[in-house]
Amino acid sequence: MAEPRERVILHCDCNGFFASVETLLDPTLASVPMVVTGDPESRHGIILAKNEKAKKYGIQTAETIWQAKQKCPNLVCVLPHHNMYGKISKKVNAIYLDYTDLVDPFGIDESFLDVTGSLRLFGKTPKELADHIRERVKREIGITVSVGVSFCRVFAKLGSDYKKPDATTVIDRDNYKEIAYPLPVSAMLFAGKRTTQALGKMGIFTIGDLAAADRKTVVDRLGEAGDTLWRYAAGLDEEPVHTYWDRPAPKSVGNGMTFRRDIAGADEIRAGVTAMADLVAARLREIDRKCTVVQVQIKDPNFRTVQRQCTLRRATWLQQEIVSNAMALIAGSVGFGASVRALTVTASGLVSPGDTEEQLDMFSATEPKNDKQETIEKAMADIREKHGRTSIHLGCYENPAIGTGKNRKWEENSEK
Repeated sequence: MAEPRERVILHCDCNGFFASVETLLDPTLASVPMVVTGDPESRHGIILAKNEKAKKYGIQTAETIWQAKQKCPNLVCVLPHHNMYGKISKKVNAIYLDYTDLVDPFGIDESFLDVTGSLRLFGKTPKELADHIRERVKREIGITVSVGVSFCRVFAKLGSDYKKPDATTVIDRDNYKEIAYPLPVSAMLFAGKRTTQALGKMGIFTIGDLAAADRKTVVDRLGEAGDTLWRYAAGLDEEPVHTYWDRPAPKSVGNGMTFRRDIAGADEIRAGVTAMADLVAARLREIDRKCTVVQVQIKDPNFRTVQRQCTLRRATWLQQEIVSNAMALIAGSVGFGASVRALTVTASGLVSPGDTEEQLDMFSATEPKNDKQETIEKAMADIREKHGRTSIHLGCYENPAIGTGKNRKWEENSEK
């Protein structure tokens, strides 16, 4: 019996995806340092993405606009076009599907491809095929992609991160120790900061250190997650690449951010929550789902994590309602005086818009107000779908969940 063929896995990562799409919409942005932000008019707005020129100034994702402009006074800030990000993502994946049906998106801007069974159909080596795909994406869509080629998912992702932008890196059986082992453990998939710190206390700082460590010792210290990371480092990742068409329906939609500095106060926290809720709400509409549960996860500077959630009286995909509930959860748990290192906003309990039932309250004015907001945001989504996100914006609206509970108002994402 013939031995099974070595897998050929590609990890394709769109370079500076949000910024690249914004440059497609406005080519003049290619010549200036530019960032995509939650609210360019607010000094507390958060950087969501940056182009290569902005990177040269040391600008980082998740820092505030104020911090970024200290580094680059002429920085150009633009608002996100989430509907366009989804459209471009689908076009990029459509190109990938020309080469295999085993295309597994890993976020809006990156995908794993298993081309083991289809490689010989194209008469190319794995690297040649990766280069061919990169050139097609650049020529047909106008953005660049970095591709990692390997025998497993973990090393393929390391490869796409290894050289950017617009590059192919092959990590195979012959060179994986040479390329991967000197890299820090934090470069590996699912090796978060707390895990990296725990490994550091064991004298494990690089992927090579982890591969050479005693497996049982790592498992005793980190449990099942430690065993998974040890196998990854040793090149024993056998996780399959799922087909594009058989992906399970999402059970939740979340967006998290670790800030470049600790934030505190209602204004800064609200800026972060609003930026994340905007992405969550856009994603809910994209998959045609509403949520019945809003969840927040708050991490303080000492890495203590607090998680809270609430069940909604009615299913929603409104950004305003997600923000209000998230802010209420934060106010009721850690408050706005505490320093926050990271935040995650998640919408779960997803249901089809046509399958929702709700209990109306004849003594509450909430339902008519929510119905009005539903109409407004639906109309705005339709207009933005046709004319772009900056074509229309909300004015001021009430947020009863801030501070002491008094109603306060703020201007949402001033898009002009």
